[in-house]
Amino acid sequence: MMLSPQDATALWITFKLALISTSILLVLCAPVAWWLAHTQWRGKTVIEALVMLPLVLPPTVLGFYLLLLLGPQGWVGGSLEALGFNHLAFSFTGLVIGSMIYSLPFVMQPLTNAFQAAGGRILEVAATLRASPLDRFFSIILPLSKRGFLTAAVLSFAHTLGEFGVIIMVGGNIPGQTQVASIAIFNHVESMDYTSAHTLSAILVALSFSMLLMVFALNRKFKVVSLAT
Repeated sequence: MMLSPQDATALWITFKLALISTSILLVLCAPVAWWLAHTQWRGKTVIEALVMLPLVLPPTVLGFYLLLLLGPQGWVGGSLEALGFNHLAFSFTGLVIGSMIYSLPFVMQPLTNAFQAAGGRILEVAATLRASPLDRFFSIILPLSKRGFLTAAVLSFAHTLGEFGVIIMVGGNIPGQTQVASIAIFNHVESMDYTSAHTLSAILVALSFSMLLMVFALNRKFKVVSLAT
């Protein structure tokens, strides 16, 4: 079973999309997750519900509203185009934005849980030793939260690999630009080309399974440091 050049390109776009959206999500979600893990603000529940909303919304519904938002008549897309930027709908940049919103719960929840577990007495001890907030974050919080970051990265990457509804609504099906592996598989099934669909599907299954194996192996190897109270 050999990949056609078009399928290889779709696979590359899928990997690139998963890597970029996951990397940006980890950076952007870390401070928000820290705030959610420790804030006592009464409106916190509303923020948590908004963060988890993509988890329960049908992907096509989410994709439809993102298309309206990012399109040339949308609030975001229209404003950017008025400023001279390229349009976001049916572009790779639009795919990244859609993937980030769709995978938001899969990054935010593991990070929030990790930060909740990492806080407490050890940070108070570090503060009494005059460790700066930056030192506390990089020397204590990050090492203690590595499982959360690893879980968030793998879940987001694997989730992006299988996206379909949001991708087809926001990015369309443009070969070489926005056509990802899941859409290429759908195209092959529609045209009764089951051999090509099977090849792409088998690659995604093997990749997803390998990633899960890696997570379980790393979680066995690296143990979270605990502080006796």
